[in-house]
Amino acid sequence: MKEKKNIIIDCVDSYNKILNVETRHPLVTVVDIKQNPQWVNGTTFHYHLYALFLKHGEGCSIRYGREKYDYQQGTIVTFAPGQSVEVFWNKDLPMPASRGLLFHPDLIYGTPLGKKISDYTFFAYSQREALHVSEREQKTVEALLDQISSELEHPVDQHTQTLITDSISLLLDYCMRYYDRQFITRHKVCSDVLTAFEQNLNFYFEQGAPALNGLPTVAYFADKACLSTGYFGDLIKKETGITAQSHIQQAIINRSKQLIKASDQPISNIAYELGFQYVQHFTRLFKNKVGMTPVQFRNKAI
Repeated sequence: MKEKKNIIIDCVDSYNKILNVETRHPLVTVVDIKQNPQWVNGTTFHYHLYALFLKHGEGCSIRYGREKYDYQQGTIVTFAPGQSVEVFWNKDLPMPASRGLLFHPDLIYGTPLGKKISDYTFFAYSQREALHVSEREQKTVEALLDQISSELEHPVDQHTQTLITDSISLLLDYCMRYYDRQFITRHKVCSDVLTAFEQNLNFYFEQGAPALNGLPTVAYFADKACLSTGYFGDLIKKETGITAQSHIQQAIINRSKQLIKASDQPISNIAYELGFQYVQHFTRLFKNKVGMTPVQFRNKAI
């Protein structure tokens, strides 16, 4: 059995050495990948850095977890520290050219980018969720990568961190814009995901799953859709204007109202049936959403 290869990318220099390129800055690099050595095929890379890759051409695939990325010509994928991906390519085709930006978390500490890095939710996207970019969008991305690369040509001084992190921030802002556009252009797919979410949410309660498995979670329904939690949550928010968690909470409230009105069983029993471990948590959510406690709601109904 062929032994699997694992590469830990824990610093910029370790990645540059794989490509045999010079390390101009210890915390950030822009790389042009024209051809990888044969041993890279089938290798799993474990990232301790933030990474963004713009790929040209076909023949390469990336697997994250159980699924392969929806990763064809003119696409962008991003990885956050702690993620691992496996790289494959069709040996009958040349290794597609790509460009990559990698930066260490230390680069952005204490910067405006460091404060808003969590806003770039696409770093949490995983399966089948690559960003497809037009030729015009690719040129914008390429220009920003050129800008960062050009800055890396200069000796490091007191302005380096600010100039580089500002350029990275602008690049990530454009990626956010392009993902928003992708949600719009893939409305049919998004609409199908939303419909399936609503059906699965109703079925979860109808089959009595909360009493056995606890409260439904966004991660549970994202897994049903074969999407990462981050991508699924953003998709639902873009389609409906409210979060997936809010959808779940509203379903819980609707279900609880039916149970409170249709029976005289104790509120604690209803809370456990809905998946709550503690009746206080149910009472707090109900009052927050309805404006009165479950007991007050029952008395008002009577």
